[in-house]
Amino acid sequence: MTHSSNLRIVSLLPSATEIVAGLGLADALVGRSHECDYPARIKHLPVCTKARLDTAKSSLQIDTDVQTLLQSALSIYQIKTDVLQKLQPTHIITQDLCDVCAVSFTDVQKAVAKLTCSNPQIISLRPNKLTDIWADIQRVAQTLDVESKPLLDRLKDRLEKCRRKIQSVPRKVPTVVAIEWTKPIMIAGNWIPELIECAGGKPLFAVAGKNSPYLKWEEILKADPDYMIIMPCGFNLERTKRESQALIENSYWSNLKAVRSDKVFITDGNAYFNRPSQRLIDSLEILAEIIHPELFDFGYKGTAWDYL
Repeated sequence: MTHSSNLRIVSLLPSATEIVAGLGLADALVGRSHECDYPARIKHLPVCTKARLDTAKSSLQIDTDVQTLLQSALSIYQIKTDVLQKLQPTHIITQDLCDVCAVSFTDVQKAVAKLTCSNPQIISLRPNKLTDIWADIQRVAQTLDVESKPLLDRLKDRLEKCRRKIQSVPRKVPTVVAIEWTKPIMIAGNWIPELIECAGGKPLFAVAGKNSPYLKWEEILKADPDYMIIMPCGFNLERTKRESQALIENSYWSNLKAVRSDKVFITDGNAYFNRPSQRLIDSLEILAEIIHPELFDFGYKGTAWDYL
């Protein structure tokens, strides 16, 4: 049995940091990634990664830089092994899902092999769907020897409350396009289609559990969705509003039903939709509030989402 006071956890993933804190182990965190920013109390921790990307560039330029790095077989992120060496972690949490999201599992293995003072256990998360995320929370809890049931029960209870309320009202199910990147356009995949369905919408183009696909404007025009929800990976509400200009400037924009009926929304994709942690239930409530304002008012408007 691992006593929590003996744990020294380094999280190389914002969602993992949130999961560890949600399990009551925030005090056991000794290091974080450069992107970990929640809860606020972890911001003082030493940073163990850095990006080879300049995220201040435009969406198109970031996408181009990402593709160039991946084609050159270079990681988008670097691990600061000197920092890891000093921290002497007992556990390192990373992911094996997306080389664009965070440090890859292989890179962490290589970094750990270079450590001389410690031999940390690597916990690698691979969330594709909601059930995977619940399983990841459970696995992290088991590995760190804490209880996951109270947290998971709360999450599932909130999800069921949303579902039941939506099912209790007869309605037409609106079509929803969730945009994960504005230029080039990518549709939000993985767990987002499930969240849209739970919130009473019908997701278009993306399939639950599958990666986010690129999409042509003509396909969006042809589908003519009832709702468009913009949730770029890694961008807050203000940045999402700026990046949405690329969509507004397209000649097809004003022909869309969602645009004409004022059903286009921007969200804080960085804090919510793109992080496979317990905050995906907040993301579900945000979607429910957007798609069914007559049923839900959780109070997220203005901070987590807004009209474009």
